[in-house]
Amino acid sequence: MSDLPPQPFLMHGARDAMAAGLAHIEAQVKGIEQAVTENPGLAFDLAKTLVESTCRAVLVERSIPHADTDDLPKLFKATTKQLPFLPATASGAAEVRKSLAQTLAGLNTAIQGICELRNQCGFASHGSGEPRPAMESVQALLAAEAADALVGFLYRVHRQDTAKPIARPQDITRNGAFDEALDAECGAFIVRDISLRPSDALFTLEPETYRIYFAEFDGGAADAETSAEEGA
Repeated sequence: MSDLPPQPFLMHGARDAMAAGLAHIEAQVKGIEQAVTENPGLAFDLAKTLVESTCRAVLVERSIPHADTDDLPKLFKATTKQLPFLPATASGAAEVRKSLAQTLAGLNTAIQGICELRNQCGFASHGSGEPRPAMESVQALLAAEAADALVGFLYRVHRQDTAKPIARPQDITRNGAFDEALDAECGAFIVRDISLRPSDALFTLEPETYRIYFAEFDGGAADAETSAEEGA
């Protein structure tokens, strides 16, 4: 039985970050995916550069000052200090925070390992007076997968924290009579096998428009009542 050809390596976490707004890392991501099999030494250089680029992007987007000369461990430490890795419901749990600290320490160790591998085995690292140990795809894959996991995780937490929920003024409340009138006027709309009410969609997605339409609805009712009283 002949050996199957190697499957192409794809950086899923990094590509998710690209789709979420980190578009400028595309060349680095594609370079790593290709280098893993064609030039393993280069994969170490690019893995380090990719994580560094992500850390700098997160710090810039969060308006955190840092120097152009900061190395990767320093950038990674600054980035992790700014990100809320725990959900609000678990932020006060001591054991959870302890476990998270251990996880972050492991990620920091992975970062240091990538830097050391890059210095010792990188294709474009500092010059050496003697031959460097030749790395193969399996070692390059380790560095690439570690960088992929870090980039995907860091940028996902960053984007989740900075995403703005739909604003809803606190004084807007549902009105049953208005909802019934709106639903009767517009009719339900169907998404596959689910029937959705127009009043639900309007209140959830366009709360300010809901308020305006409701004000017009109340005004019309008040005018009708006033006219009826004057005619009596």
